[in-house]
Amino acid sequence: MVSVFDSGFVLGDGVWEGLRVVDGHPAFVEPHLDRLFETARAIVLDIGLSREALTRALYETIEANDLINDAHLRLMVTRGVRRQPYQDPRLALGKATVVVVPARSPHDPEAAARGLDLFTVHVRRAAPDVQDPKINSHSKFNCIAACIQANAAGADEALMLDPHGFVATCNSTHFFIVRRGEVWTSSGKYCLGGITRGHVVTLCRRNDIACRETDFSLTDVYGAEEAFVTGTLGGLTAVRCVDGRELSGPVPGPLTKRLQALYADLVRTDVAARQRPGPIA
Repeated sequence: MVSVFDSGFVLGDGVWEGLRVVDGHPAFVEPHLDRLFETARAIVLDIGLSREALTRALYETIEANDLINDAHLRLMVTRGVRRQPYQDPRLALGKATVVVVPARSPHDPEAAARGLDLFTVHVRRAAPDVQDPKINSHSKFNCIAACIQANAAGADEALMLDPHGFVATCNSTHFFIVRRGEVWTSSGKYCLGGITRGHVVTLCRRNDIACRETDFSLTDVYGAEEAFVTGTLGGLTAVRCVDGRELSGPVPGPLTKRLQALYADLVRTDVAARQRPGPIA
């Protein structure tokens, strides 16, 4: 049971990771834990558990809920229970609160084939001196506000710009376009260091697919042949339309399909090499 005085509940004071379950294993667990510990360190939050203990907790949750595929885990760490619901972290009474929440997330092939509709919102991604987007914080209102506006416009996801007006990311996924055979994504300065995003960039470079991490504008987006978003749960999902403008190529396009296949192979390779952790010595 989590207290109503928990730091995550009263203040959104914590960090988290979402992990996809594939063949009964948490995929890419090492980079997810790397990011969790790095962001916890940035906000002076002692998780209180080792990487091995967290990995064991993930597997225990998978087994207790009989998760094989079409599922994900949300690993959440907060600063723990506070004496009073005020911001000062010194009011935390003791250890961090660590929770693993399982959820089933069945794949929707029709939605994947149809492609997503995106809408560019007025809510911007903040600079690091406002709220650093590299920190996967429980405080997600910046993204929630963007999602509210996109929902009101009838879109599936919000496309968000950076403080300079360049494309940054989506509210819960990372954004890519394809122009003249090149894959483009944002510079990464104003978005979370996405695990799937990083894998896609690496796959491009390993397979002789031109890839840029650069600033680009909505005009570049509207003229793209293909677009897709990346995320832990969905992998790569094609985009059909941005701000009411349909992209010129097929959905999903040829490069999107190629990268989807390469990424699926990478996931299979990762989970095939995994072993369940043994008992604590």
